[in-house]
Amino acid sequence: MPPIYAIGDIHGHFAQLETALARIEDDGGPDAQIVFLGDYIDRGPDSRVVIDLLSLGLAEGRNWICLKGNHDGYLIDFLQHGRAESLLRPDLHWFDKPLGGAATLKSYGVEVDGKLISEIVEEARTAIPEAHKAFMAALPCSYETETHFFAHAGIRPGVAFTDQVELDLTWIRGEFLNDTRNHGKLIIHGHTAVNFPEHAGNRVNLDGGTGFGRPLYPGVFEDGQVWVLTETGRQALEPQKTLTQL
Repeated sequence: MPPIYAIGDIHGHFAQLETALARIEDDGGPDAQIVFLGDYIDRGPDSRVVIDLLSLGLAEGRNWICLKGNHDGYLIDFLQHGRAESLLRPDLHWFDKPLGGAATLKSYGVEVDGKLISEIVEEARTAIPEAHKAFMAALPCSYETETHFFAHAGIRPGVAFTDQVELDLTWIRGEFLNDTRNHGKLIIHGHTAVNFPEHAGNRVNLDGGTGFGRPLYPGVFEDGQVWVLTETGRQALEPQKTLTQL
C-alpha cells in the first residue's frame, strides 16, 4: 500500500503549508494522498490564501481529504448565523486573541475593530468568495482507512467510530489524550499544540504548534510505521507510551 500523508493545524501560515506540500511531493510524488486535519484558519496572516490553495486543489481532483477543525467551525457559524461564539463552545469568542478570528477576516480585507457584529458579518459575507464558503461548509469531520482513523481533535474513547459526534471529533482533549487503550485503529489528530509531533502509541498528534510560530511537519503512515517529514527527509516517530488492551 502507498503511504498516506497527513498535515496538522496550519492556522493561516501559508509558507509553512507550501514547505510541507513540497516535502510530501519530494517523498511521495505529486499524486500522494494527503489528509489535512483541519484548523486551516485563524492566528496566522494568510488564512485566505490557505483556503484558496486547498479549495482549488480539491476542485482540480487532487488526492486530498480536508477535515473540519474547531476553528473552521467558527467561520462557518459566523457566515451562516452571524455568531462569533460557536454553538459547541459558546464560552469562547472568535475574535478573542487566543482564537484569532480577527486575523482570518483581515486576510479577506475585513477589519473588526470598532464595528458591530452585524456590520462585520455583512462585510465578511461579501468579501469571502463563494468557493471558499462552499469548501468550508462541506468539510467532513473524519476519515477512516482499514488501519487509521483521522479527526481534528480525536475521538470519544469507547464509542464506535460510526457513532462519534462533531463536538468530540473537533474539540475533545483530556478524555481522549489521557486514554491509553488500543482504539482498534491508530488515531491521527491535531488540535492540541505540542512542541513537536508525538506518537502516544494509540494516537499520533501532528499539531506541532504552527499556530504559535513552530514548523509544520507532515506525518507519513506506511506499513504500520510513522514518520514526520523534516528538512532532511523522513524522521521516525516512535511510540512513547505503552498501550493497555481493550
